[in-house]
Amino acid sequence: MLEVHDVVVRYGSIEALHGISFEIQQGEIVTLLGANGAGKSTTLRMLSGLRAPVSGSVTFEGRDITQVKAHEFAAMGISHVPEGRRIFPVMTVQENLEMGAFARKGSLSDDLEEIYATFPILKDRRKQLGSNLSGGEQQMLAIGRALMSKPRLLLLDEPSMGLAPMIIDQIFSIISHIRENGTTIFVVEQNAAQALRLADRGYVMENGRIVFGESAEDLLKDPRVRAVYLGESEED
Repeated sequence: MLEVHDVVVRYGSIEALHGISFEIQQGEIVTLLGANGAGKSTTLRMLSGLRAPVSGSVTFEGRDITQVKAHEFAAMGISHVPEGRRIFPVMTVQENLEMGAFARKGSLSDDLEEIYATFPILKDRRKQLGSNLSGGEQQMLAIGRALMSKPRLLLLDEPSMGLAPMIIDQIFSIISHIRENGTTIFVVEQNAAQALRLADRGYVMENGRIVFGESAEDLLKDPRVRAVYLGESEED
């Protein structure tokens, strides 16, 4: 579905991504692991058109999207849930969801009901302002808003950040449900253990480079991943 080949991204004179390459197959959940500052969020911004590569190529469903503008991505089938949720705080829940469908035409009523079936709490809160929601509810709203564009590829940046453990479990259960409904998912997540239990495959990023990638099961067993990202020693 998605192929990234030798992509370089710069912020001014600073090179943030140093020729990264990876791929995502249709129907997968793939996770990207790495420490803060490794380049994970930059990778997602590059995949949603917010930061154009200076070299390399990105192909989505056989189409070269390397230089496609950000506002075109939703119509192409790629939605991005950014770190920090970025909902519209002065809009109601329903208005936020409707904004997610800006690139589509026609009635949204059936799509709204589908989102409310996935996130029942949002239906209860549909007339409330986004700023009045809890952190977990805001994360559900951000995901629901992204789903309103009917994406084939969903990009999630730190979906568990700042949430209580019970809410994190709920969010990851919803992510699994979204994949079961046919959406391919690429997720950046600090909670490596939870992400790898959810994913089919994973890549590890260090200092703007993809250093290795394996099945999620193999990464959970890898001593380097266990030591650095799961906080376990070889003796554990």
